[in-house]
Amino acid sequence: MYGGPQGIGVDGRVGTRARLTFHGRAGSLSGIHVVNVFLTLATLGIYYFRAKARVRAHLYGQMEFDGDRFAFHGTGLEMLLGFVKALVIFGIPFAFLRWGPALLVLEGLPALAMSFAAYWLVTVFIPIARVGSRRYRLGRTSWRGIRFSFRGSTWEYVRLFVTGSALTGLTLGLYYPVFATRSHAFMTRNSWVGSARFDFDGRGRDLYVAYLYAVLLTLPTLGLAWFWFSAARRRYFWNHTSIRGARFRCTITGGRLLRLRLANVLILALTLGLAWPLATVRNARFICRHLALDGDLDAASIRQDPREAAATGEGLLGFLEADLNLG
Repeated sequence: MYGGPQGIGVDGRVGTRARLTFHGRAGSLSGIHVVNVFLTLATLGIYYFRAKARVRAHLYGQMEFDGDRFAFHGTGLEMLLGFVKALVIFGIPFAFLRWGPALLVLEGLPALAMSFAAYWLVTVFIPIARVGSRRYRLGRTSWRGIRFSFRGSTWEYVRLFVTGSALTGLTLGLYYPVFATRSHAFMTRNSWVGSARFDFDGRGRDLYVAYLYAVLLTLPTLGLAWFWFSAARRRYFWNHTSIRGARFRCTITGGRLLRLRLANVLILALTLGLAWPLATVRNARFICRHLALDGDLDAASIRQDPREAAATGEGLLGFLEADLNLG
């Protein structure tokens, strides 16, 4: 019926456990990285967007799920245009609100009002950027030639994010597990691969014990306890994610995550950042090693159902926060 412990059977079903595999090597990524750095410097940064697309295409192309590799179809030109749009939509207004009082020699209530407006501008645009970036990245990713997509409402996530941020602040952080889980649920339930939708059945209250342990042990462990919470959160999120009855399984632990991060920091420090390709490959292998899909997924029934996606959110995210990762 299907291909045993790992594999796709003759009827196109994936079961019973299918793993991600990363085939990339630091050497091949290093060659791309060296060229990217040189051309980015030579073009005064303009090539950066093309460089970003090349790296992403290489990494996705080295990742395999049950015999078929992923592909990234985004282009540097799309990202450049998205960055320019983000600069106009967010960058210029934020710069005016942030530094306008000093330039206009404003004091008192007008200056305070502009600073307050700048804060809320960032608060609103962070969720806009996250949704836009996810919509673009999924829309430019494929597996077995089938495109992914994101179909969530931007303004629905803005409401969720602003409300969750406010409640987290008002409760001195106690609302965070619920907020993080609801945010992840929104992103997951609105993600599709072709005609197949991802689902999530987690509850934020299930993370409270791990979260409180991390808070209480922050000082005694000099902050290292948060690696265990991060690992617990990733396990919980993945273990409660499914697609058409097949459920993901994650085996990341705090100790393994800590060793990965400390080794990467050491590698980058000793090489003055030159070993970035090695650290990147190590991260990708780590994720793939600890993630699998359990169950019987009828991959042959998944049909193409592409959706349009602009790169503006990708540009906004560059202003507001660090790059997303696969974990």
